[in-house]
Amino acid sequence: MFIEVHMLKNYAPSNLNRDDTGSPKSCLFGGVPRGRISSQCQKRTVRTSDILRDAVGIENLGLRTRKLPKLIVDELAARGIGEEYLAIVRKKITGFGNKEGKESKDDLTAQIMFFSPADIAAAAECVHKSIKEAGSIAAFEKVKAKDLQSDMRALRPITLDIALFGRMITSDAFRDVEAAMQVAHAFSTNRLEQEFDYYTAMDDLLAQGEETGAGMIGDVEFNSNCYYHYFNLDVDQLLSNLDGVEAKGELVIKAIPALIRAFAYSSPSGKQNSFAAHQLPSVVCVEIKKEKIPVSYANAFVKPAYAGRESNLIDDSILKLVKEIDRIDDKFDIPLQKRLWFCTEEVAAPSASQTLGRVAEVFDSVSNMLREAI
Repeated sequence: MFIEVHMLKNYAPSNLNRDDTGSPKSCLFGGVPRGRISSQCQKRTVRTSDILRDAVGIENLGLRTRKLPKLIVDELAARGIGEEYLAIVRKKITGFGNKEGKESKDDLTAQIMFFSPADIAAAAECVHKSIKEAGSIAAFEKVKAKDLQSDMRALRPITLDIALFGRMITSDAFRDVEAAMQVAHAFSTNRLEQEFDYYTAMDDLLAQGEETGAGMIGDVEFNSNCYYHYFNLDVDQLLSNLDGVEAKGELVIKAIPALIRAFAYSSPSGKQNSFAAHQLPSVVCVEIKKEKIPVSYANAFVKPAYAGRESNLIDDSILKLVKEIDRIDDKFDIPLQKRLWFCTEEVAAPSASQTLGRVAEVFDSVSNMLREAI
């Protein structure tokens, strides 16, 4: 089974995903500047959402960190390993971030990595075994991080988020995982117009008649866009990635509707304390296919949507999306099991669609189809 999800979200003034200068991310599409929300930003928003965590349980989610040495040291300390050994372990585990096993001085691995609880437990057990075999601090100091990694090559179950988003690590201790999910950079259906908020901060303790003016001044860039979101999910790949996980079928049946719900209900965290841009989608379209033929409808917006006399930005974006879906259906012979269509506006749905009046019906329908297929 292959699942594709398309959403339209119209955001109020915001700075959801910043670049290195603090400006909202952008791109060119169709020769026109657009607002952009990176794939990584969207994945983190969903991966860390309460919606996904509550649906699958925190035990089925991993950790993405460079602080593996601290995790291993904490586990070994709980097992009663002494501080002299732990100081050595703290340095040796920093070598788990690269094939050469080169250690660092800052107690962090060379790269940020995705770990399952099984990975952390296996690393702690491997080090604990090495300590016992060494028999002394002097002997353990001679053990190389590269050798410790080699002892950890056995396959271990991974967590749901690693199975979904994949993992690529230049370390022998942890296996690479092919992502079951692809997430496109979201981009605005409309032409980007960047704006600046010039702000001041007043000093509350300045007495009247003393120094005049602001305590500080600054500015922040923002914009307001209607974004097209697209992601796809290979259910067979996800099940394969979860080999060794107990009741993996039931986990997937719970996880995928929760994942779609998290994409619909969650917003990136960038500058939210200043803008509070928490908008819900105007369209949620879910397509179910037997064949893995991914199709993004991004080209619906090669010519930007706009607000005119006849329609607002949301309506025009929906109309363009519907037109593109119908065009693809007409011109290409792509087998489709089902298309679920939810829309908040009074706009006609694509021709080959099952229209649903409430977004919860989308999640329930996906759950039912998964239960029949798995």
